[in-house]
Amino acid sequence: MVRGALRRLLPGTLGATVPPEASQSPGAGEVTTERPNPADLTGSGGGGSLDVCLLSYRSDPYSGGQGVYVKYLSRALTALGHSVDVISGKPYPDLDEGVRLVKLPGENIVDSLHRLRQFEPAYLADPTALYEWLSALTGGFPDPYAFGRRVLDHFEACEPDYDVVHDNQSLCYALPELADRGYPVVATVHHPITVDREVTLAETDGLSERLLVRRWYHFLRMQQAVVPQLSHVVTVSEAARERTVADFGASPDAVRVVHNGVDTDVFEPRPGGAERGETTDSGRAASRLMTTVSADAPVKGVRYLLRAFAQVRESVDAELVVVGEFDDGGDADRLVAELGLGDAVTTHAGVTTDRLVDLYASADVAVVPSVYEGFGLPAGEAMACGVPVVATDGGALPEVVGDAGVQVPAADADALATAIVALLGDPDRRRRLGRRGRERVVQEFAWERAARETARTYRQAITNGDG
Repeated sequence: MVRGALRRLLPGTLGATVPPEASQSPGAGEVTTERPNPADLTGSGGGGSLDVCLLSYRSDPYSGGQGVYVKYLSRALTALGHSVDVISGKPYPDLDEGVRLVKLPGENIVDSLHRLRQFEPAYLADPTALYEWLSALTGGFPDPYAFGRRVLDHFEACEPDYDVVHDNQSLCYALPELADRGYPVVATVHHPITVDREVTLAETDGLSERLLVRRWYHFLRMQQAVVPQLSHVVTVSEAARERTVADFGASPDAVRVVHNGVDTDVFEPRPGGAERGETTDSGRAASRLMTTVSADAPVKGVRYLLRAFAQVRESVDAELVVVGEFDDGGDADRLVAELGLGDAVTTHAGVTTDRLVDLYASADVAVVPSVYEGFGLPAGEAMACGVPVVATDGGALPEVVGDAGVQVPAADADALATAIVALLGDPDRRRRLGRRGRERVVQEFAWERAARETARTYRQAITNGDG
């Protein structure tokens, strides 16, 4: 049960060596070697341009929020006139021209478990690679720690001259070390992974599986040791801020909330595609629900959605489109079969952004069933597309949805089903919520605003002269 969920919860990739040279991502442009004129940077947060280093131990642009964050924050910072390098492990981000990608490739053992039986003699010459192999072999998740080791190696080899180093949730031992070396350090916590461990343990039976869960989340000890040492922490919601202070021991004065943005030029209303013209055997179009599952993990609340969907189908001819995939033989996969939903649930993995927007256009209602979200990008993206949203009150979802959607208690399949059926039966309300949701996202969640506020945090870190 837990093994599949954990493999997909935070799948990471690591590297054997740290190349001192920087390489470009596909489509990324050449590095701008000349800074913009500070006089032209009226919107950069004040004080002229900055050389920013963004650290991201994994940056998949199509799975989870970390890759989205790196892509759009680096774009918005660059638009404000700052120079941005992204130092990333695999999978690498999709970056704009003018944003340089420094690749720290990794062993990728957690995503390639067949390699656990393939000890490589080269590991003996690379302590970090050996650590990764041994950690994965014993059920651990080595990525954040190993990435930090490689970051330190890279800084020692290249001695880069950055104005500020901004970490994207690795929360590794490298951060206080870089601060000690004189680099102003800022770290973003999307949400404390302590929540994931808590929810997973609550849904895990058996001593051996509970031990496996605790072993997987062993990296949290590092993060809980590092965060209290940081003077400048950004969280993407008030909910994440509260848990960062409570679970990681961050100083309340050190934590600033900067909400994520949503690209409303890409995520925008479109006419329903041809798919909405599909009909069922009864001759009428089925109502379409849509959800996004970035990881087949208990914290995403998929089992509550599936049970709710089974209830919905008792009174409504409906189908469920899942952006993401379920682990073969995992809890969600078995529950689909157990509830007899196989002919009504379709999954779409690795979809492009354009395809994602098309799927939103085909949906009657978007559902966000998470037990907890540090922000909730799927809710914001659906709202930006003008799709009415039913979401739980887990974590930051009330901050994102506000009064522009329907909210129900987290981990309550009955409440979720009741809300979905009521909304499907009220097309006028769906239209009102769709318009209101779009307006809310446009007004409240712009990446330009996020970049300006983040740049202010950079300047505070620089002024204070510490990490």
